[in-house]
Formats: sequence, structure tokens, C-alpha cells
Amino acid sequence: MQTLVEAELCFPHLLNASCRKTVRPRSVSMLNYFTLSSISLLTVTLNMLVIISISHFKKLHSPTNVLLLSLAVSDCMVGFLIALQIMLIDDCWYLGDLMCVLYLVFDYVVSSASIGTMVLISFDRYVAICYPLYYSRKVTTERAKICVVLCWTCSLLYQCLLLKDNLYQPGRYNSCTGECLVVIDTNGGILDLLFSFIGPVTVIVVLYLRVFMVAASQARAMRSRVVAVSFQGSVRVTAKKSEMKAAMVLGVVVVVFLTCTCPYFCVTVVAQDAGVNASSVTFLLFYCNSTLNPSIYALLYPWFKKSVKIIVTLQILKPGSCRANVL
Repeated sequence: MQTLVEAELCFPHLLNASCRKTVRPRSVSMLNYFTLSSISLLTVTLNMLVIISISHFKKLHSPTNVLLLSLAVSDCMVGFLIALQIMLIDDCWYLGDLMCVLYLVFDYVVSSASIGTMVLISFDRYVAICYPLYYSRKVTTERAKICVVLCWTCSLLYQCLLLKDNLYQPGRYNSCTGECLVVIDTNGGILDLLFSFIGPVTVIVVLYLRVFMVAASQARAMRSRVVAVSFQGSVRVTAKKSEMKAAMVLGVVVVVFLTCTCPYFCVTVVAQDAGVNASSVTFLLFYCNSTLNPSIYALLYPWFKKSVKIIVTLQILKPGSCRANVL
């Protein structure tokens, strides 16, 4: 009987102080390991392809792609976080309280930076579609890089402030050894809900509604003039079509993002306390968004397909490959 009890503990030598494992059939555990490992590997691989593509090919160095690069970096980090999630399949954390807090803080920072990047992408498309004459002058690659750096810096400072009690005393809210839990007080939870979800989502939705209204208006105007345009006019029409296609693709990215994040924040709202367990199912849905983003690029962005072909065939190693025309 003692052996059976010990087998159900995360740390058998601690007896009553240890958390209990969640015992599952071996087939279920193996399926969970395989699924999470596959998602982790796929997420890291696909987002690394996006990172390499945008970083290497000079033709892709545009303000919009700088924002996509930031999103890909955060998504790639999520892939590594999923790898840590694998050890929580039996609801036991074996790396200690400090690593638990750092893991969750890192997760919060990456998620916050991802949300901030989505807001920046929405602003980028808003200016490109609604104020096209000002876009090339006001929105530059350098300014996009500055915005990305500020986004990540603010995310780090904000989450460290929000979780300062957990960082000051790691494991203070754990009920037993082997649990990985952080707790945010009520005021902090409300603040986080406003700044990490309600505020950004409101901005994103309002901007994209405006973008699609203007895009629809431009599409109707183009259809009415398409027969009579000159060559120069055709170039302008093509440019407008390109901008609207980019808006549509990024719109799909935003919709998928909201679909994956809403359940997590809804659970946070209805929960009776603000404790967040690293093994929560909603975390996994949140993570899946990072796998879907590069898949959307692969389906809808021709430049991504061309870049991947050059990378996979190792043509990227040839001198001058960075100047290849992948657009």
C-alpha cells in the first residue's frame, strides 16, 4: 500500500508535502506526449522559417514584415514553452519554484508582446488602407523596429510589476511541492484584463472594421473604373489590391488570434480566484495560435512559399541569396 501511495506522488520522499500525480492510462499519456511534442516541434520549425525569411531576404524588409517578424519571434518562443508544458502532463512540476515563476512570467511576457504586436499590425494596416498617401512617409522600417522594441520592453516591465509578489517569493502560493502556480490579486487581475485583453481587442476590432469599410469602398471604386484605366492607373490599382490582400491576410491572423485567446481570458474572468495553473487547458489553446500563424502565411503569402523553397533547398547558402526576389 505504501508503494502504491508513493507512486502517486510527485516527490515520494516528501510524502505528505508532495502533490499527487494525475494518473492516466499509459496509452493516454503517450498520446499526450506525442501531441505536445509534435505541436512544439511544428511551432518552432514553422516560425523559424518565417524569422529566417524576413531576416535574410532584403526584399522582405518592410514595416509590415518587421511586425510579422516580432510576432514570429513570440510564436517561436511559445513553441519552446510548449516543450516545458510536456512535463506537466501528470500535473507535477520538477524544476523548482523559481523556474516555475520564471516560466510563467516568460509566458506572460511573450503573450503580452504578441498581443501588443497584433495592435501594431492593426495600426499598420489602418494607416496603409485609410491614409495611403502618408503611409510611405510616416510608417518606415526604422520606426516599426522602434515600436517593436518598445512593445517588448513594456511587456517585460508590465508583467514583472504585475507578478512582483510571485517573483519576490517563488512558490508562496503553492499548496504542495510539485505545483506550479502564480496568483494575481483582484486589482491586478482587473488591470491585466483591461490592458491585456479588453483594451487591445477593442482597438483591434475598431481599426479592422474601419479598414474593411474603406477596403470595400475602394474595391467598388476600382471595379467601376477597371475598364478605362491607363497603364499608370493599372499600377495604382494593383498596388491597392496588394494592400487590401495584405489587410485580408492579417485580418485572418487577427481573427484566429482572438479565437484562440478569448477562452483563456473568459476563464480568467469567471474564475473565483486569480490563480493560474501552468497546466490549464486554456493555455494549450492559447499556444495553438502560435502554430496556426505561420500556417496562414504558408497558405496565403506567396513570398513565404518562395522563401521556404530557397531555404529548404539550401540555396540560401549561396552568395547574394539575400537579394533574391521572393515577392
